[in-house]
Amino acid sequence: MTPEHTSVVDDFVAFTGSAPDGVWSSPGRVNLIGEHTDYNDGFALPFAIADRVFVAASRRSDDVLRMRSVQAPARDMTVTLDDLAPGTPGGWSAYVAGVVWAAREAGHAVGGLDLLVDGRVPLGSGLSSSHALECATAAAVTDLYGISAGPDDLARLSLVTENDFVGAPTGMMDQIASLRCIEGHAIFLDNRSLSVDQVPLDVISAGLRLLVVDTRVHHDHAESGYGERRASCERAAKILGLTALRDVSVDGLEAELARLTDDELRRRVRHVVFENARVVDAATALREADWTALGALMQASHASLRDDYEVSCEELDVAVDAARDAGALGG
Repeated sequence: MTPEHTSVVDDFVAFTGSAPDGVWSSPGRVNLIGEHTDYNDGFALPFAIADRVFVAASRRSDDVLRMRSVQAPARDMTVTLDDLAPGTPGGWSAYVAGVVWAAREAGHAVGGLDLLVDGRVPLGSGLSSSHALECATAAAVTDLYGISAGPDDLARLSLVTENDFVGAPTGMMDQIASLRCIEGHAIFLDNRSLSVDQVPLDVISAGLRLLVVDTRVHHDHAESGYGERRASCERAAKILGLTALRDVSVDGLEAELARLTDDELRRRVRHVVFENARVVDAATALREADWTALGALMQASHASLRDDYEVSCEELDVAVDAARDAGALGG
C-alpha cells in the first residue's frame, strides 16, 4: 500500500469508524495541444500527470450518501439518494454525488455509500481536478455495486455528472485522458470515435523538460465563458449544416467562413479548424521527436486561443512570453 493509500484509509477510518471497502484514484491531466476541440468532435493530445484524486469508499445498507473531503473537513455532506437532483447537493460534493445520481439515472441499482475524498490535483488550475474526482468516484461506485464498466463507460458517467448535474457543458477529453493515459505517453484522442493512440512523450531523452506553470488564475467550467463558446461553435455548425466543426477541413475553411456573417463565429471556427490540424501535426512531431516543430505548433495554438478563441488572459500571456524569452521551444 502506498503512503497516499495509507493516508486516505486512515482518514476514512477517522470519518466513519471503520476501514473502507477499497480505495480508487484517478490522475489530473495536461493538454499538450488541442484546446476546445473535444466538444467539436475534434482531436486532442493530452497526457496524465502524477497528481491524483483518491477516493476511499464503502457500501452502506441504507439509502444515505455521506461524503467528506480531506481538503474541506468542515464541509461534510450527507444526503439521501432520493434527494439527489441537479444542483443538490452543491459545492465540491456535487462532483461525487452527481456520479451516484448519473449511475442511478442510467438504471443501475446503486445504494448508499460512505466516501472520503483526498484531492491532490491542484484546484482551479486547469489540471482537470473535477474530472479526476468524478472518474475516481465512478470507478468506486461501479466496483462496489458490481456494475460492469470500462474506461469509456466511466468517462460517460463523469460526462453526465459534469453536464447534467453540475451544469458545466464540457466534452469528454478530460475524462478519457484521466482514464486512458499511460506513463511516458500522450494520447492522440479522436473525440468523435473516442479512439486513442498512445504517442511517446519522452522529453527527458531529448535533454528537455516539460514545465507546467500555475498562473494562479482560477478556472471553473461552470462559471466561465466556456458554455458561451461551446454554444457559439454549435451555432456555427448548425448554420453550416454540419454535425460538428470537426467536419470543416483546412482546405475548405475559407469557403465556409464566407457563409458566416458574424465575425465572432468566424474566429471561433477558424480556431477549431486550425487547432485540429495542429494536433495532427503535433502527434507527428512527437513520433519523429521534432521538438522544434512541436514548440512552434504550441506557440501557434496559444496565439489562436488568445486572438480567435479569446480564452487567454494577461497572466497566461505573460507566462508564455516569459518562457519563450527564457529559451522555451514553445508554450
